[in-house]
Amino acid sequence: MQLSVRELSKRYKTGDGVSGINIDIQKGELVTLLGPSGCGKTTVLRSIGGFLEPDSGDILIEGKSVIQLPPEKRPTSMVFQSYNLWSHMSVYDNLAFGLKIRKMPKAEIQTAVEDALKLVRLSGYGKKYPAELSGGQQQRVALARSLLLHPAVLLLDEPFSALDAKLRHEMREELREIQMKTGLTMVFVTHDQEEALSLSDRIIVMNHGRIEQIAEPQRIYDEPASLYVAGFIGKMNFLRGVAAGESIHIGDIHLPNEKKLDGEVVAAIRPEDVQVGITKGQQSLAGKIKQVMILGHYAEVTVDLEQWGVIRAFLNKDSVEQLHTGKQVHISISKMTAFPHEESY
Repeated sequence: MQLSVRELSKRYKTGDGVSGINIDIQKGELVTLLGPSGCGKTTVLRSIGGFLEPDSGDILIEGKSVIQLPPEKRPTSMVFQSYNLWSHMSVYDNLAFGLKIRKMPKAEIQTAVEDALKLVRLSGYGKKYPAELSGGQQQRVALARSLLLHPAVLLLDEPFSALDAKLRHEMREELREIQMKTGLTMVFVTHDQEEALSLSDRIIVMNHGRIEQIAEPQRIYDEPASLYVAGFIGKMNFLRGVAAGESIHIGDIHLPNEKKLDGEVVAAIRPEDVQVGITKGQQSLAGKIKQVMILGHYAEVTVDLEQWGVIRAFLNKDSVEQLHTGKQVHISISKMTAFPHEESY
C-alpha cells in the first residue's frame, strides 16, 4: 500500500471540513477525489501533502507515518491549479531549482531536466520564461517540476481547471500517458466528473466532508451507492416507483427489485437506458415530447410523462426524425437503480 489515510478528521471554525476519512491507495494507482466545492476533497489532499494539520487521524506513505513531517520532508509533491512558477527564472532554472537544493551534480541535473521536458513534450523550451508560455505549457512545466522530485505520491489540486475545454482534454490524456510511463502513484482532485471518469483507476466521491463511494469509474457510473452519487455522476432521471416482492413498479413498467426494497422508492435511470417509441409497448408509459435537441452524434429527447414527471432519453440522431415537440410517444426503460424513498438527493 503506497498511501493510507486512517480516520482523518479536520474541522474548521465554520463547521466545514472532513470526518472519518479512510483511504487506501496502491502503488501505481491514479485515484481521484471528486465532489462539489466545499465537500472536503482539497482538505484531504492538503492534509496528505502536509499543508494542513488534521485534528485527528494518521497518514502513512509506504508504511511510514508522515503526520508529524512538514511538506518539504514528506515524499510527496503537489501540482497546484495556479502553476506557481518563478517568473524571473527560465523554465530550465524553475525545474533545476529543487534538484540544486538536493545538491545533485550539475551534469545529472541537466540530464534530468531534459528528460522531464521530453516527458511533458516541451523539449527545447528550457531557455524560455513562464511569461512566454501558454497556460497549458506552464502547467506542463509545473508537472515536470513535480515529476523531477520522484515523489512516492504525486498530488494534483484541480491542475487543469484554468485551461479551456480542448486543452483540458489534451492535458488529461497526457497526464494519463505520463502516469502509465512512470508508474507514479497519483491523487487527483477535481469537481469535473468527466475528468474523473476518464482519468481514474478509482474514484472517491465526496459529499459534505465524508466519502459516499470508492470504486472504479464504470462501477460508480453503473452502480451508484447512494442517490447523491447517482445524481452527481453523469446525467440521471429520477422517477417515483413502488417496490413489492421481486419487482419495482413505475406505472405499467416492472423492473427487477435487486436490492429487495419495500414500499416507495426512487428509481434512478440513465438517459441511454430510456427508449422512446410511437406505438404502445407491453411495458411503457405514455407521454408527450417537450423538446428534441440534436447534440452531434446523438439526440437528447425530453418527454413529459404527466403524473410521473419529466424523463430524458439519449437516442441515435437518425432515430428521431419522426419525433417532434408535442408528439404523443411511449417510453420504456431497460435498466435502473432503485433507492429507498427516504434517501435525499
